[in-house]
This record gives sequence, structure tokens and C-alpha cells, in this order.
Amino acid sequence: MKLNLKNPIVFFDLETTGINIVSDRIVEISYLKVMPNGDEESKTRRINPEMPIPPQATEVHGITDEDVKDAPTFKSIAKSLATQIEGCDLAGYNSNRFDIPLLAEEFLRADVDIDMMKHKFVDVQTIFHKKEQRTLTAAYKFYCDLELTDAHTAEADTKATYEILKAQLDRYSDLQNDIAFLSEYSAFGNNADFAGRIVYNDKHQEIINFGKYKGRLVEDVFREDPGYYGWVMQGDFPLHTKKVLTAIKLRSAFKK
Repeated sequence: MKLNLKNPIVFFDLETTGINIVSDRIVEISYLKVMPNGDEESKTRRINPEMPIPPQATEVHGITDEDVKDAPTFKSIAKSLATQIEGCDLAGYNSNRFDIPLLAEEFLRADVDIDMMKHKFVDVQTIFHKKEQRTLTAAYKFYCDLELTDAHTAEADTKATYEILKAQLDRYSDLQNDIAFLSEYSAFGNNADFAGRIVYNDKHQEIINFGKYKGRLVEDVFREDPGYYGWVMQGDFPLHTKKVLTAIKLRSAFKK
């Protein structure tokens, strides 16, 4: 089924040095940009992560330090990449839990001020797991009856994710061919930040979702424990989490 698009949608996949969104870096990014008229544009780029690629990561995606030694850094391509996805919705496989948060971290480290939260996100894995409970390779076989021979290369995974979403729309009559619906259907929680450390309650108020203050309003914690904000800022937390908390702190200050 052809996607019913109001905006361009970018299917993308990252290969990285590991799975920690705070400390790991991108080594390859591949995207497939699909326009509302059906035109497609794809691109794959190797990235120098400016850190050694662990052997266990190379075992997964096959990319070595030698492969990326002359590649551009993320900082050098960040502005052009931000331009490519501006005004687009975003889609991926397990993207809400990993690719989106890590990409947001890389943009923040590169000092590129892009508001990732204004995009709609479609996570094809979430749709798959709600319907069938499988992996990407199994999903490709299940929905498209094709073997994913180049699994764990960003380009192959990106293209497979796009094909799977179209096949999911063909298979399930209750899935609306509408990116806003698919974004809400595949959303993981009601996060205020990409890592899910801060979430919204039913009144759209920010709630801490970890540690000793879990379940408490962020503004209440800031008022009762003035040192909490500084502890988070100095801690090993995602940059986007810190950005969200900073915005809440500034907003609270202006209320006084």
C-alpha cells in the first residue's frame, strides 16, 4: 500500500559504537526520504565517531575504525542533515527507544538546535510487536516474504523498514494510512524527553520517571530539593533530558 503522506517521511537507521545513548556515537546513517507524491531519495553516510569502535559493535555491523578514519564527523554534517529532515516525519525500527534518542543527542553535541519533538515518529517495530511479536528479519519475511540478507547494514535495514510499514497497512485493516495515527499507535509511553526519564501525566504536567522522586512533579521536586537540578546536570544523563529539565526550571522561575 502506498503511504498516505501529508509531509515527507524519512525512514532511517543508525549503526553505532554501542547501545548507550549518552556515551555511544553514530558510525553510519542511512535514510530513505519518501515524498507525498511517492518520489524517493536515499543516502548512506559513514561517520567518524571520534572514538574507537568496540570489537563487539564491529561484529554486529561490520564497520571498523579503518572504515571510518577518513569519514566526516557528525558535527561536520549535522547542519546539512538537519536541513534534510526539517519538516519531515521520521520512521524507523526500534527508533523510538534508540535511534531517535541517539540522533537527538548527536545534534545537541554538535550544537545544532533542531526541535526533534515537533516531528511525528512512526516505530515500525512497535507496530510489529503489537501485532506479531517478532524481530526485523522475521518481520521482513513475515510481511514481505523476503530474506533480509544484509541485516545490520543501515541501508538494508532502512529499506526493509519502509517495505514492512507498507505491508503492515495492507495486512491490518484497523491501521489507518495516516502518519499522525501511526505515530500515536507506535508511540512508546508519553515521554517529555526521548529517554523517558521525564513523562507527562494526564494533565500534561512533567513527572520524574526514575529514582527516588519517581512519580513526582518536576516543578515540585525543584522547589523542595534545589540541589536536584544541579545533580542531574552534572550526572551521566542524556543531553536531551537535561535540556527538557532546564526548560522546566526556566519556566518555573518565570512563574515566580
